[in-house]
Amino acid sequence: MGELRFEMLRWQREVFADKTRFKVVVAGRRCGKTRGSAVMLLIKGLECTAGDATILYVAPTYGMAKVLMWDLLNTLGEPVIKKSNVNDGEITLVNGVKIRIRGADNPDSLRGMKLGYCVVDEMKDIKNTVWELIIRPALSDLQAGALLIGTPEPGESLFRDYFDLGMSGSDEEWRSWHFTTLDNELISPKEIEAAKRSMSTFAFKQEFLASFDSMGSDVFKEEWFKTGEEPKDGDWYVAIDLAGFEDVSDPNKKKHLDDTAIAVVKVTPEGKWYVKKVDGFRKDVRETAVRILMAIRTYRPICVGIEKGSLQRAVMPYLSDLMNKNAIYTHIEAIPTSSSSKENRVIYALQGLFEHGRITFSKDEDHSKLKDQLLMFPSKKAHDDLPDALSMIAHLHTVIYGNPNDNQEEYEVIDEIAGF
Repeated sequence: MGELRFEMLRWQREVFADKTRFKVVVAGRRCGKTRGSAVMLLIKGLECTAGDATILYVAPTYGMAKVLMWDLLNTLGEPVIKKSNVNDGEITLVNGVKIRIRGADNPDSLRGMKLGYCVVDEMKDIKNTVWELIIRPALSDLQAGALLIGTPEPGESLFRDYFDLGMSGSDEEWRSWHFTTLDNELISPKEIEAAKRSMSTFAFKQEFLASFDSMGSDVFKEEWFKTGEEPKDGDWYVAIDLAGFEDVSDPNKKKHLDDTAIAVVKVTPEGKWYVKKVDGFRKDVRETAVRILMAIRTYRPICVGIEKGSLQRAVMPYLSDLMNKNAIYTHIEAIPTSSSSKENRVIYALQGLFEHGRITFSKDEDHSKLKDQLLMFPSKKAHDDLPDALSMIAHLHTVIYGNPNDNQEEYEVIDEIAGF
């Protein structure tokens, strides 16, 4: 049998050495949690004496699980891996125990396993029932343990509940740890300071300091709003937050229409935004398609984004027909529904850009309604259609060009010890 040889960070050694059955780790970005999870999977697999057991790694989606863990596991575990099947997401160790990689977006793929250990990554983004009805019962046969790990998110969640339980010391089977990016001794403090200068205060606290704190008030401040001239260079993007019409296929049903919002933004090569307009209106699905076509014809965007779902499927036949009839074509991006709350999605996309002066409003449009919604955000008593549409531009720009500051930074293997 080959030998595993790797170094671990101090916090990784502390968590690994602890014998508590259920461990909860709240950690900041680039803290080393991905590599720590891989090490835990490999060692628990080698320690397992039940040859028919599975060591399971679960991420919010299967695609995320493979990107985060597959190559890292195969690299670190090469001396003790008997075979590896990427199509099945399955690694067989020299002792016959299997490590399986799965996504919580397909709960059926998690059933029928006798678990020898489980790592649940970014648990805050996984439905409670996946843990409570599938994973936790599967640990009972062998009385196996689990590592629940991830970055925090404000508000109530099962991940927060278990973290609090482990911190309280009231249950000997549970223990929790809290680590910030500063706990990774391989990350330069200067790099962390540079990130702080480029991120919103809320995002930095959550992602680097691993804080559960809510965003509080004054998410957007009036002094951050500035107007200016259209930049010479850049690409146009159009994003649409569709209204909540319920069923456009049945004219006999009463339609409930909230505000649909269309955001038109030019993004410069330096990543600065020029907000031309963000309009809200109430139209039926056919008229909405006409409005979208008019924006495409006027600005010739390189990408148009519509949030994926039933509303997008409802409007696309009308929009496609209009585009074909008018010989107007562009890339239509179905923006995936985020597992995060709308509040976090908008704040992550926009707060840092506004705070650091990277968003400029056009001089020749009335942005008062958008500014009002931003200043009221987040409020259950106020509309947020316009900020939501504007936030989608961040996704579109990432799709076209990529973004070195987005969450994909955690997927890149930049340092084996750091875990990325």
